[in-house]
Amino acid sequence: MKNYFLLFWLLLPLAGVATHVNAQPAQRQVSVIVSPDHEDWRYGAKEEAVFSVQVFRDGNLLKNVTVDYETGPEFFPSVRKQGVVLKDGRITLKASMAEAGFLRCRVVARVEGQEYEGMATVACDEALIRPATADPADFDSFWTRALADARRVALDPRMRLLPERCTSGANVYEVSFQNEKPGSRIYGILRVPNRPGRYPAILNVPGAGIRPYAGAEYGDGVISLQIGIHGIPVTMPQDVYANLSMGALSGYHSMNRNNRETHYYRRVYVGCVRAADFIFGLAEFDGSTLAVTGGSQGGALSIVTAALDPRVKCLAAVHPALCDYAGYLNGRAGGWPHYFRTARPVANEVETLAYFDVVNFARRVSVKGLYTWGYNDVTCPPTSMYAAYNVIPGPKELKLYLTTGHWTFPEQSAFITEWLLKELVRE
Repeated sequence: MKNYFLLFWLLLPLAGVATHVNAQPAQRQVSVIVSPDHEDWRYGAKEEAVFSVQVFRDGNLLKNVTVDYETGPEFFPSVRKQGVVLKDGRITLKASMAEAGFLRCRVVARVEGQEYEGMATVACDEALIRPATADPADFDSFWTRALADARRVALDPRMRLLPERCTSGANVYEVSFQNEKPGSRIYGILRVPNRPGRYPAILNVPGAGIRPYAGAEYGDGVISLQIGIHGIPVTMPQDVYANLSMGALSGYHSMNRNNRETHYYRRVYVGCVRAADFIFGLAEFDGSTLAVTGGSQGGALSIVTAALDPRVKCLAAVHPALCDYAGYLNGRAGGWPHYFRTARPVANEVETLAYFDVVNFARRVSVKGLYTWGYNDVTCPPTSMYAAYNVIPGPKELKLYLTTGHWTFPEQSAFITEWLLKELVRE
């Protein structure tokens, strides 16, 4: 099984803008390179990190370039300097942190009216990071009740063949099924091998935003179901999703965030488990081998689904969002969507969001998982992701790609796919 397709969702936006591709940023004429003096980018608390900053144009150091820079904990810089002239195009900066977390050196060069940014974010005793978000005493009973209530609603699965998307080895369908109440549906793209047999399955859960879906391909030996979360078909014209993104579904992640019964993510989390219910109802499914994967919001949903559904055998979570909202209330970075970065919580908000914070699902993940991210992520800060990762009790593997922000290398995408397929075959 060598010719596997890369995951479609890894090239999609994972933080909410559906029209931009979340691939590695394009090269620019001027590059700002920030390099820490430890090759593994790891330090102890109070240990001084030394950053070498170099500004290049056309492969050469750019003389007399003007830069602004800041150093300190991510989103909480303690040193800021503006208008610093680098005569030979380079400078050395030093910084440290007193406690566990992530220390960032960010540099912006100004050249002919354009800005060029570079950064390096290093770990300081990252294994000691723990969640700031509380674990509600009735967390488990709340979600047990939510799933039980949803499952009283008939699944009512529907499948529509998409002949133009079918291949010589697989049939492709747009599917839907009821979610937490009558008429509330989850839509997705199902890909099923067309040879007789029973197959393992991968559930792809989506990054943030509102968009159509093409389905995920892993070769012709695996069932895949890629879902949307908004209760709308996933094969409509792009302008429909753009209008919803700017209209009725704008800011969906913040809807009713001070009411645990009506917060938007309640139906989303339940819907991911209902997607597993749908897979288990397929005649072509082998009846046991289910993986779940996604990036950003989808990384969060992968952890949530694995925590809520004991039928999940393994997961792969890429730069998971929705981790440790309360970090900002404790003077450190919290996860996307950064509820408390610039605003104080309203009544019941902190308590409500604890039921949806990925750190509390992470505490309950017992199955094998692959987790992968980079240290330069400003959408899902590494402090927030480690807050979740460090409390996972199940077997876990962390694959770091240090320089990445909120995007993935092609090699990283390939590694994730190969890891999932090996785990499924192992079953």
